[in-house]
Amino acid sequence: MSRIGKRPIPIPAKVVVTIMGQEVQVKGPKGELVRTLPTGVSVVQEGDQVLVHRRDDSRLARERHGLCRTLVANMVEGVANGYQKRLEIQGIGYRAQVQGHNLNMSLGYSHPVVFEPPAGIEFAVENNTNVIVSGIDKELVGNTAASIRASRPPEPYKGKGVRYAGEQVRRKAGKSGKK
Repeated sequence: MSRIGKRPIPIPAKVVVTIMGQEVQVKGPKGELVRTLPTGVSVVQEGDQVLVHRRDDSRLARERHGLCRTLVANMVEGVANGYQKRLEIQGIGYRAQVQGHNLNMSLGYSHPVVFEPPAGIEFAVENNTNVIVSGIDKELVGNTAASIRASRPPEPYKGKGVRYAGEQVRRKAGKSGKK
């Protein structure tokens, strides 16, 4: 039995979970999320908690048990509190700003890098170098933050680029002179 899959998911006040077969809909103060879960698992609401059960002991059902429980728990957490990822920009002349809904960054290229947020994602910038990506869908927040980081990943010699807050970049020694 999956240790993660058998844990119940508590439903906070102000959050409503609707289960229609394999489709789970979660509404809360921050918004609404809908997801169709894969076959092999069933979702049941009992009082103020949601339980995820395997339909059988096949390998596929065992693999998806913990996954589906985590997906539903992330949906409940997202509509109740939301998620955010913080990014840091390091480098001389590197900066970011929000223009309308878009994120406009100067990252040392000959052109500015502009990111349009997907639906449900918001950008915020602190001190021109700290970018906050926030939303209710954990997967979408993480993917958006990863694509922003991929626009100029931190390089190992000077550490310049976009990195996650608190990320440690392994530094390399530069060239050594002739002896």
